[in-house]
Amino acid sequence: MKTVEILDTGPLSIIEDLGRIGFLQSGVGCSGAADRGALTLANRMVGNVESEACIETLLGGLALRGTEDLIVAVTGAPAPAYLDGVQVAHASTIMVRAGQHLALRTPQVGLRSYVAIRGGLDIEPVLGSRSTDTLSGIGPSPLRQGDVIPIGRPRLPLPPIDVAPIALPSADTITLRATLGPREDWFVDPQSLTTVLWTVSSQSNRVGVRLDRTSERCVLERTRLDELPTEAVPLGAVQVPPSRQPVIFLADHPITGGYPVVAVVHSADIDLAAQARPGQQLRFTLA
Repeated sequence: MKTVEILDTGPLSIIEDLGRIGFLQSGVGCSGAADRGALTLANRMVGNVESEACIETLLGGLALRGTEDLIVAVTGAPAPAYLDGVQVAHASTIMVRAGQHLALRTPQVGLRSYVAIRGGLDIEPVLGSRSTDTLSGIGPSPLRQGDVIPIGRPRLPLPPIDVAPIALPSADTITLRATLGPREDWFVDPQSLTTVLWTVSSQSNRVGVRLDRTSERCVLERTRLDELPTEAVPLGAVQVPPSRQPVIFLADHPITGGYPVVAVVHSADIDLAAQARPGQQLRFTLA
């Protein structure tokens, strides 16, 4: 059986697929890749089904070595990738010969890179998924130096394309499309969400993108100060705690919340939010 050895993990490297579906009634969230588009692209590039498990690594630093030849692709945040010290292209198929080292350095933009290996990471799923849920602790532990992960058998042909022309994450201000509700009536002016720039907080993680207001202007003032009974919250919910500094819920978000949700980010823009770096500015637009 092919395996891959983890030589270095960087700040955080975890295993993710498209998450565990159908367990919300049991209190288990979906989890899965924070940037789902990057994960599915990486899998397509190496001829995997889109839901195959990959490595999600935060701000580069990951290094690995195969016991046999591996076909690998790196997508998401464009972490410079080096194969035995020679740089290889981002979002390309990379042949890693047995014993060669593939190492990722820190990307200049974006947060999370995805490493897919042809055949997928063949670890035991938990509730139908190989994803690490950092909030609940369900799924495999974060990767550690020296971990050896088995690789599955390829199920699809290798595609003829070897480099994907893609739009990379940007360091500029990010615009997220959102729809107001379901608790917009709890705010004096819910559209004030869109009238200021927000800064991504260093307290952000896979649970949520925490935002700081960049101006002194008063926004998201509440009309009601009573407690909201706990209710279900979806991926992309913009929840507003008493500080009025919103949180955008990402892959490992809780399935319920007790603060009003003023808006929900469109599903197609969740990947943009997942790649927003601390200190980066973003704005909301209603669509």
